[in-house]
Amino acid sequence: MEIITIILLTITLLEVSYLVTVNSKQLLSKGKIKPIFVDTSVLIDGRIIAVAQSGFIDGTLSIPRSVIGELQYMADQSDSDKRSRARYGLDVVAELQAIPGVKVEIFQDGSRAEEGVDDRLLHLAKKYHGSICTIDFNLNKVARVEDITVLNVNDLAMSLRMSYLPGEKMLLDLTQKGQDNHQAVGHLADGTMVVVEHANNQIGQMVEIEFIRSLQTAAGKMMFAKLIDNKPVVRNDKRQPGRQNQNQNRRRNNKPFQAEQNIVNLINKQ
Repeated sequence: MEIITIILLTITLLEVSYLVTVNSKQLLSKGKIKPIFVDTSVLIDGRIIAVAQSGFIDGTLSIPRSVIGELQYMADQSDSDKRSRARYGLDVVAELQAIPGVKVEIFQDGSRAEEGVDDRLLHLAKKYHGSICTIDFNLNKVARVEDITVLNVNDLAMSLRMSYLPGEKMLLDLTQKGQDNHQAVGHLADGTMVVVEHANNQIGQMVEIEFIRSLQTAAGKMMFAKLIDNKPVVRNDKRQPGRQNQNQNRRRNNKPFQAEQNIVNLINKQ
């Protein structure tokens, strides 16, 4: 009797374990990462390769077959510019597929989108609760109106843009010495290090600088700048020549009056 009870408990335990495993898989499949539908403009642009290589894409890049069909149609055109851009877009698809760790799938939705590729992308994003990766301005606006998540490469590039570009000027507080003896170092509000050339004697002061170049490394970004040659302060002794000129002008202006006085003195002597 005890053996039968143990067998029944074992069978019950196995059934419960099976049901728990099946339900867990179903929950994971329901909560899986949403697909990212890639637009034609992103493939032609090509910067999606650098984004994918950096490992920031968390999900599957779904490239609709209709998007590839549009690139193929453009590659067959007589316009050499459109033809070269479309061929580059097809090369980008192949490069994305070759990046390790990046999931890329060709979504079989048909080779042609009769309603238009943009409308097809909007339909797919709604149906599969995905997002759209595009740099097309109009598609971006329509997708946001219809409450579809948009991954815009242009927005990403702008957010990663340097706070200051070469040629721009600003006031910077120099706080420490640089690696070279003639350098001084300051920091921007976001923590970016700024190395100022030939400013070692200005440490502890706020100076006006001009950015000359930037450097992006794996450890972060760094900028290089130079001091702006301000006009020297005009001192009192440097104003003397000006005063002398003014006195000379006054003397010149007084010459007619002096001539008249000389004539008066001559008449009085007579």
